[in-house]
Amino acid sequence: MFFQYTLTLSTYYETLYFLNSTYTFTLYETVSQLPDQWNNLAASNVFLSIPYLEALEQSAPLNMQCFYIGLFENTKLVGISLAQFLNLNQLESFGERDKCIKTFFRNIIFRNFGAHVLFIGNNMLTGQNAFCFSIEVNLVKGVEVLHLASLAIRENLKKQGLKTHLTTFKDFNQEELTAFSTPIFSNFYRFTTQPNMVFCSWDHWKTFDDYLSSLTKKYRDQYKRCRKKGEGIEKQKLDLNAIIFLEDTIYELYHHVALNAPFNTFFLAKNHFRMMKEKLKDKFLFYGYFEKGELIGFNTLVKNGDQMDTYFLGYDEQIQREKMLYLNMLYDMVAYSINKGFKEIVFARTALEIKSSIGAKPEKMTGLIQHSNRLINLNMSTFFASLEPKSTWKERNPFKENP
Repeated sequence: MFFQYTLTLSTYYETLYFLNSTYTFTLYETVSQLPDQWNNLAASNVFLSIPYLEALEQSAPLNMQCFYIGLFENTKLVGISLAQFLNLNQLESFGERDKCIKTFFRNIIFRNFGAHVLFIGNNMLTGQNAFCFSIEVNLVKGVEVLHLASLAIRENLKKQGLKTHLTTFKDFNQEELTAFSTPIFSNFYRFTTQPNMVFCSWDHWKTFDDYLSSLTKKYRDQYKRCRKKGEGIEKQKLDLNAIIFLEDTIYELYHHVALNAPFNTFFLAKNHFRMMKEKLKDKFLFYGYFEKGELIGFNTLVKNGDQMDTYFLGYDEQIQREKMLYLNMLYDMVAYSINKGFKEIVFARTALEIKSSIGAKPEKMTGLIQHSNRLINLNMSTFFASLEPKSTWKERNPFKENP
């Protein structure tokens, strides 16, 4: 195994690594440089498609730099991947919800030893959004190429004066994880954080009423109480013009929720939602919640094949508590997805127990992480434990019987 490294224009560079003379890869720094065949491989995942990558490029968090990896067999594009470099020292806050001594020291450790993080994958999402390979690609060899691509990205960042502290591959279920059973990843620490909450639609559910009839009395009562609390709130589907008109309020509501998260690695740009709607069009759904004509909350969804992905949301905290707004949003997402025939909803992480109460189930996700400091990497389990906020929750089962 050997490699050749070349650097051309500052806005574009190409790195070729040869693995048994089979695969090569090319790195791109802008979406406009991506090969024409890119979208063909992204057909199974909207979050690797050019429209989404364009939206992200034009509204990325200020502390994020994106790279795009093309995997080739001879001259044929056979794999695509997204990488993100985050400089956490540029953040205004890591999160303001948990104010304690442990959090204070965790933040100090992170800023000094873990602030520069390279993700192979999308740190803004939960689930395997790192790569798509064509069917003929050997998965083990494919991820080995991505590892070598990460080294090339780190070298490029080093030339910019940015030392990469951590390199992470995220998020994979147990089946997907088998692709990393190769010696090249032997020095990576495998970690799990909060699970991905996934709602699966039962085959006999054709309407939302079918879902409601499957709930136990306790959770039907929860639904009725939630809807009663939400009376007086009007839900509206917003188009691009409405999103642009309400952009300041939308960002204020989003920012409030983001600041009160236990831990943040980025904050969205103010124009992010308008760019998502402009580029993804009908695949991006934006629902505003109004009280007396004033926007008091919103949620967003992304259509991803037969899967619905929940995206970012925002709300007024006081009204949220009074009106059970967040739970009302969850029921609305379930209702839309079932009525439109989606097979599952990816609810991602956070608020695990309340998502469980509507029927979402936890899916264990595993990542691989490596520190550039050899001593820290040898003690990664201890280092990682100091960074990852712990969450204790109780799983609920709202249904009369299992599907």
